[in-house]
Amino acid sequence: MPWIQIKLNATKDNAETISDMLMEETGALSVTFLDAKDTPIFEPLPGETRLWGDIDVLALYDAEADTQFIVSQIKNSGLVAEDFAHKVEQLEDKDWEREWMDNFHPMKFGDRLWICPSWRDVPDPEAVNVMLDPGLAFGTGTHATTALCLEWLEGIDLQGKTVIDFGCGSGILAIAAIKLGAAKVVGIDIDPQALIASRDNAERNGVADQLEVFLPQNQPEGLVADVVVANILAAPLRELSAIIKGHVKPNGLLAMSGVLDTQAEDVANHYRDEFQIDPIQEQNEWCRISGQKQG
Repeated sequence: MPWIQIKLNATKDNAETISDMLMEETGALSVTFLDAKDTPIFEPLPGETRLWGDIDVLALYDAEADTQFIVSQIKNSGLVAEDFAHKVEQLEDKDWEREWMDNFHPMKFGDRLWICPSWRDVPDPEAVNVMLDPGLAFGTGTHATTALCLEWLEGIDLQGKTVIDFGCGSGILAIAAIKLGAAKVVGIDIDPQALIASRDNAERNGVADQLEVFLPQNQPEGLVADVVVANILAAPLRELSAIIKGHVKPNGLLAMSGVLDTQAEDVANHYRDEFQIDPIQEQNEWCRISGQKQG
């Protein structure tokens, strides 16, 4: 069946209140938040709901819904300006999972690393191929933050190294590290679904025996590695900097992403006391911060 979607802009201060109003007073079947800059949703810190500065609220309704009534209800709620910006769209009924799968293609990073959807053939059987089914966890390689980390991993010597993937999501970085020569990788994530996705993807790639995954509270004490990669967000990279720095061995390497260009220097400054920071790399407003820990 077709659907009607109403999109309106909100802020981090009123998005959840607007969402509650749409569900309770206008009969919305679902309400989702989308960053107005079209950036992805990342895992929040425990107990935290992470929103953005400018948020698009998307409410879904049955095609028979009275959109004039709904817009009137929104105006009268007192939560938006009288002339609030909004858009009403009719959505075609599609198999959205199939649509997403059809548009997820193999991607190359660096000279030899390919990330391939598990339902597609690999373009180069002789290359380093990671077969990926992201499932319910974030991380497909399509976003700039993941791409920046994959390119970094492909460009360093991982032979025989131990690696920590801090915020492992789908396991894409952890599995790529193993395929690129790492002897052992530990994935850490606050989301149990991410651990399931990482294990499943490791099994699919035949590297499950080299990957261990943990919730933060269950990780081994004194866990350190030659290489640490953390593709999360600026706020947790700042707040958890002491923990992340502690995971890196002396002379070890660290790469972080999930950081906007406006946040990069501030995040980097939280690590300069222990790391020699490389020139910050940028792609589509997102940055990678990398460096080597002082011996």
